[in-house]
Amino acid sequence: MSVDVILEDERWSTLDLAECSQRAFDAVMYHFDLTDVGFECCVMGCDDAKIAELNGDFRDKPQATNVLSWPSVEHVAREEGARPVLPDITFDPELGDIAISYDTCLREAEAGQIAPQHHVTHLIVHAVLHLLGYDHIRDQDATLMEGIEIEILGNMGIASPYDQ
Repeated sequence: MSVDVILEDERWSTLDLAECSQRAFDAVMYHFDLTDVGFECCVMGCDDAKIAELNGDFRDKPQATNVLSWPSVEHVAREEGARPVLPDITFDPELGDIAISYDTCLREAEAGQIAPQHHVTHLIVHAVLHLLGYDHIRDQDATLMEGIEIEILGNMGIASPYDQ
């Protein structure tokens, strides 16, 4: 299980994005009993300008956001509230890519009075769940995804971001 981290913005080194990303990724893999499978993902630490560009290019929303994810294969559940089918390692070990904005993350952490590393860890957990097919567009899917996030973060000693 590995996370390749690319720093487009060197400010990420002050928050040790590589450590936060690997820890979050490992926690998600552990939650789903996928620790021996060998999945991988790539995390790019960038700024608001870059993530706004990516958000415009891929989602037609040219504004900054906290985190974006691009799964290698879509695994979204067809029925609302159902768990997606987890990816098969024999098909492709690469789960996908994640981009995370330093500016938005820090702003959100300050506004929510959350430790920046805890907020970053939450956003990486959230993004890895997207890579595994979880989503929050439909209400029951959001409830399922948030519950899994809360459980994973709790196991990491991080308070629920949804109780803020």
